[in-house]
Amino acid sequence: MHRLSRTVVGRTSRRWCTFFCLACALAIQLSVLAQSESGNRIRVSSNEISAVNEADSLKAERRAFCVSLVISLATEARSYSDLADRARVLARSADVLWDADNATARALFARAWEAAERGDSDEVTVKAKDKPPDMVIALRKMSGEDLRAEVLSLASRRDRKLGEQLLAKLKSETERDAGDAKNNKSRDVYSGSEGASRRLQVASKLLREGQVDQAREFAAPALGDVNSRSINFLSELRLKDSTSADQIFAALLARAEADPASDGNTISGLSSYAFTPGLYIVFWADGTHTWDQPEGPTRPPNLPQQLRDRFLQVAAGVLLRPLPPPDQDFTSSGRSGRLQVISRLLPLFDQYAPDSAMTLRAQLTAVSRKFNTDDALLTEGIKAEGNPGETIQTMQEQLDHAKSSAERDQIYAAAAARLAPKGDRRARDLAGSIDDSKLRDSLVHYVDFEFVRYAIAKKDASEVARLAKGGDLTHTERAWAYTRAAHLLANSESQRGLDLLQEAIDEARRIDSSQSDRPLALIAITNELLKADRVRAWEVLSEAVKAANSTEDFSGDDGKEPKWSMIVTRSGTRFSRMPAEDFKLSSVLTALAKDELERSVELAKTFKYDAVRANATLAIARAILEKPTTATARK
Repeated sequence: MHRLSRTVVGRTSRRWCTFFCLACALAIQLSVLAQSESGNRIRVSSNEISAVNEADSLKAERRAFCVSLVISLATEARSYSDLADRARVLARSADVLWDADNATARALFARAWEAAERGDSDEVTVKAKDKPPDMVIALRKMSGEDLRAEVLSLASRRDRKLGEQLLAKLKSETERDAGDAKNNKSRDVYSGSEGASRRLQVASKLLREGQVDQAREFAAPALGDVNSRSINFLSELRLKDSTSADQIFAALLARAEADPASDGNTISGLSSYAFTPGLYIVFWADGTHTWDQPEGPTRPPNLPQQLRDRFLQVAAGVLLRPLPPPDQDFTSSGRSGRLQVISRLLPLFDQYAPDSAMTLRAQLTAVSRKFNTDDALLTEGIKAEGNPGETIQTMQEQLDHAKSSAERDQIYAAAAARLAPKGDRRARDLAGSIDDSKLRDSLVHYVDFEFVRYAIAKKDASEVARLAKGGDLTHTERAWAYTRAAHLLANSESQRGLDLLQEAIDEARRIDSSQSDRPLALIAITNELLKADRVRAWEVLSEAVKAANSTEDFSGDDGKEPKWSMIVTRSGTRFSRMPAEDFKLSSVLTALAKDELERSVELAKTFKYDAVRANATLAIARAILEKPTTATARK
């Protein structure tokens, strides 16, 4: 019994000893394995760190190279004989260097401003050797499209205080030329004072670049008056910050209500924000009018009912003020202009404020004045555009009363222009019915181009390609249409897309070699080829460089877009225009520079003219130096 117990205990002890030995061996193996894996992890981590350091070093080298490239370019620009090119390149160099070398960037902005002041005083905004007509110069300055405005815009985007300092330096030529009081008054009513106009032009650029808060703050001092600049800015702001825009508009309404100088043009301007964004009309005392008009159809904003009613209340109050005697009426609109504003806005009062409508209609009746209700400006955005059937019916009614061939031509043209953007095939027949050959040709071209845009919007690649082949289009428009058709097929029929791009290249080569449209068309094609065939993209871009070197009119992104056409009919002013974004040289070079920096720089050097070569170089440097967050904001 005791022997059995000792035997059992002995066996148990041996089992535990065996188990213990096995456990120890396993522990030793696991330890060795763990150490081995740890060593491996350490080696992998070292490799990763080395790779990261190498990538950072390469990135730093690329950035240093681009900084040196831009500084060298800016040094070269200081000796440009063309003051416009000098100011623009210095300012853009400063913009590109802002994050990488702030001290140098600030110094370049100062030099750019000096060059811009000289350029503007010499009335040179395009070429030093090419002085444009006085009217063109005046229009550029009214719109802020001169050198100081460009420098101011870039500086303000980077540093609001710097922008304010430069704006303070801007001398008002309107004030210096205040002897012509009548012209100054007209200027203020339409686009505001020169200083305010420039401020809002800069603010609009900031807004389009996504700098909403900065744009609003920069524009604030110029938003106390009603003019085309201030109201159009508010309409743009509303698309991105409706609350702030509506608050500013409410303040303008209160100011207009309290101001005894408010007149018909004050109300016409305010109505643009409330009902016709982008369409701004000023009515003059002599019965004429001046206007801004958007490219597309005018659509009313979704204004809060309370704010809309407040506008109608203020409008009625101002428009129903007692009329002064004709010889004492010093308002900008005069009696005639005020009555035209009433006639234009009356359908809105009928719909939303019938009590005020009765009184306003009585004022029109009292003076026995009738206005042309067929005038597109008096109905655009106010009277809803009818459906195609109504357009045809209205056309037939007008044709029944037409007294001449010229009048019938205008009726056909107006109807065709209304139907074309909807893709209505009857527009082509109506355009072909016009007797006047010049008007007929321009309408047929407009209609076919609108059909292309309609097919693109519908993503109908086959129809776009068909119109590109057989439509009444320019070579540039055909090349663009083929390119857009290829874009629509990029994911589904890549080979067919490449075939269409070849058609686009062939069409681009038919453009006269002296026209800037040729390199622009090739650049648009290259933009699309970047996604499908990188090697071919380089080849076409090289061809674009040669084409650019054959014309002085091409200046890179400064050209903005190919030549566009315009027609004027009873239904308003219509534009045939392709999107500028499709033709940006900077877009191509930005994409290429990130992968092949040195090759891109060498290609930029082959541009013959200073402005194009500088813009290409800056686009490449910006691709490497600009912070991602800034780039995103710009988009």
